[in-house]
Amino acid sequence: MSSYKILELSEGVAGEYCGKLLADFGAEVIKIERPGSGSPTRHLGPFGSGNDANERSGLFAYLNTNKRSIVLDLEAETGVETLALLLDKVDVVIDDHSSGWLAGIGLDPESLESVRPGLVLCSITAYGQNPPDERKYAEDLTVFHTSGWGFHTPGAGHEDIPPLKGPGRFFCNYEAGQEAAMYVVASLFDRESDSRGRFIDVSMHEVMVSRADYVVAQFVAGEMDVTDWRGGFDMHGPGGIFPCKDGFIYVFMATPDQWAAYRKMIGDPEWTHDLPPDWLMKGLTPERIALTRRDLCEWLKSRNKVDAAHEAQALGITLVPVNTPSEVVASPQYQHRKYFVDVTHPVLGTVKYPSVPYRMSETPARVVTSAPLLGKDSEEVLSQLSEGIRTGKGRD
Repeated sequence: MSSYKILELSEGVAGEYCGKLLADFGAEVIKIERPGSGSPTRHLGPFGSGNDANERSGLFAYLNTNKRSIVLDLEAETGVETLALLLDKVDVVIDDHSSGWLAGIGLDPESLESVRPGLVLCSITAYGQNPPDERKYAEDLTVFHTSGWGFHTPGAGHEDIPPLKGPGRFFCNYEAGQEAAMYVVASLFDRESDSRGRFIDVSMHEVMVSRADYVVAQFVAGEMDVTDWRGGFDMHGPGGIFPCKDGFIYVFMATPDQWAAYRKMIGDPEWTHDLPPDWLMKGLTPERIALTRRDLCEWLKSRNKVDAAHEAQALGITLVPVNTPSEVVASPQYQHRKYFVDVTHPVLGTVKYPSVPYRMSETPARVVTSAPLLGKDSEEVLSQLSEGIRTGKGRD
């Protein structure tokens, strides 16, 4: 990615995460920020210590590693004019404002092919381009629930309480940002053969529906309940989150082999002998599920979550600890994978950052620089732009 230049107009988690993924693989990402306050994510917690309100956000620090920051007022005519000059020097633009915003700064997707035929423009919105007015400014929470995931989180046994928001504050944003990064890379690869740019229209809603995978297929095929029943997304099995001696575990069981392993794990009680080997797949009943959960909880009472996980996994059962943040950082597996890396920020100091869950031998993701201070690169980037105009040079 090191030969590509990317202009990031994004002011939300989805676009900034997309840019981060590309920057960490070596792309030059120039982030445009508002005068004075910068990106809105600079003002979202968690916050570190320090006196500068624009530089204390841990969220911004994570989302913007390896990027450059310039201040540009895109609500002013001069700012839009400068943006047009910058567009001549980049390969990709990433944006996550609402539908219609791009047209107001001279990047109308409808005319992109004729005006800037080589540019890859990626727009991440809640519901894609030109949604109904009531969906135009939807947030993560709205997308999460309209995609059905509120009914999928958590699992069975919670019909008396409202659906949860889901994991984290920006689940849908991260999923869409990751998807967008892959689309950008694919478009750049394709552009190598025909020199044509692309407009990439990413709908967060559709990304989240795609994450429901086989469940949607079963809905369409009429094999699952498609009403608004609270448990409609559940697999209705005995799995879920259960207490143990020092916390909680999560377990999933669905196959005959897992059922045989479960019976061995809990001492092969008499009531299990009459059940068919494939009942987890084809013979689920409330009574069977209740008995399975009862004996599992009894088995867990005397075990720590790590020990329970080791015993169950040795038998082939998908059982894992539910970890606290400190336990995640201390996890031997994460340490073995070197998943957390130390990054030194000029205001926040040295902190552990999550990296990526994949290792590429020839092109590893690296955090070379921390997130930039607001406008840190304005003078250098804009002076280079002026020099290019003076000498008649186009994209470097």
